[in-house]
Amino acid sequence: MRRSAERALLPAGLRDVLPPDAAFEAAVVERLLACFAAQGYERVKPPLVEFEDSLLSGPGAAMAAHTFRLMDPVSQRMLGLRADMTPQVARIAASRLRGAPRPLRLSYAGQVLRLRGSPLQPERQLGQAGVELIGADSAAADAEAVLLAAAAVAAVGVATLSVDLNLPTLVPAVAAALGLAAPAAAALVAALDRKDAAAVAELAGDHDGLFLKLLRVAGPARRALARLERLELPAAAAAERARLAEVVDLVLAGAPELALTVDPVEHRGFEYHAGIGFALFARRVRGELGRGGRYLSDAGDSSTGFTLYMDTLLRALPAPAPPRRLFVPLGAPPAAAAALRRKGWVTVAALEPVADARAEARRQGCSHLLQAGRARPVGP
Repeated sequence: MRRSAERALLPAGLRDVLPPDAAFEAAVVERLLACFAAQGYERVKPPLVEFEDSLLSGPGAAMAAHTFRLMDPVSQRMLGLRADMTPQVARIAASRLRGAPRPLRLSYAGQVLRLRGSPLQPERQLGQAGVELIGADSAAADAEAVLLAAAAVAAVGVATLSVDLNLPTLVPAVAAALGLAAPAAAALVAALDRKDAAAVAELAGDHDGLFLKLLRVAGPARRALARLERLELPAAAAAERARLAEVVDLVLAGAPELALTVDPVEHRGFEYHAGIGFALFARRVRGELGRGGRYLSDAGDSSTGFTLYMDTLLRALPAPAPPRRLFVPLGAPPAAAAALRRKGWVTVAALEPVADARAEARRQGCSHLLQAGRARPVGP
């Protein structure tokens, strides 16, 4: 017994996914991919492991601290086990599909592994599904990514969705224009992420008024934009603000009922982003359903996209309805069972004769029994 328990023990942050949850996750992933495909996003399948220098180049550099490394016994080169799929798709676009017409629309789904979890997300193996819109540098492309993410999440059953738009490049642009040194600017970005007004005032020095006003901008999109518009910003930051306003208009035109908020100083999780970012949330669900935004691909293409986190997304969905399970006694006509499968039944065939078919059906978790070519309830 002890040996069996030890064999079932898994490393921290890893777990077995059992019936019916594994099948439910697979079905949700397929529905998401169908939503992506319906808007022109074609699926790619990157490998689980790549050479380290390739995996951690370009946007992948931001994932270096999260990446498992191992030695390849064949090539004697270091490998990295992917911690995020976006850098892999960017690599595919820049290499295998470098001659494909832009904009390039790609989708993906798979598992990633990270060195450690976080207090809010202790899991280290995570399912991801998402899209990348590569080579399109326009507000319409930013809006398409936001609208597709919201539509896909709603299509699988999330009813209380909200989207938070961010400008992770805004504070660095303001800090650079005001002449703040890089270490001070980085500390200021971290303080704004923590919403620590005292630290912001101390780090910003003579410019504390502007940064404290930026900290207070966050809120519903229209109201936040009105507050942001009243601030005097350097030229580069003002251009970022104008782009954000354009994207908000496009998103709300495409989804007027969407709960859309803006937080222009949020930077966490957007380390490799180079423009508007966004995160998706559901009421009473811990953590983000997904995250996305603009970045530069390996080939320098301005791109956008998003990744949905399957563990969090599944927590936001109602439990799946149990399938209709039908016990098929040994010797029952195969055609009758096949006809019921075509109608959506799950059939469980007996492998040997049983004395009490109803009792065996209940033991096998079946609600019905095939009798005289028809599905009959087995009762309690």
